[in-house]
Amino acid sequence: MGQEALSETLRGKHAELEHLIEEEENRPRPDPTIVHSLKKQKLKIKDEIQREPH
Repeated sequence: MGQEALSETLRGKHAELEHLIEEEENRPRPDPTIVHSLKKQKLKIKDEIQREPH
């Protein structure tokens, strides 16, 4: 996989996690464990994106 394709994949996963976090937080009774897990995954992907050479 090329560098640009990898970066695009990571950005897509980051956006998907953001959407899932928003959905969970907007539920009547959001599960804090799920929100925490999703945010942790999102941060890990953000770190990977930042480590990618530009």
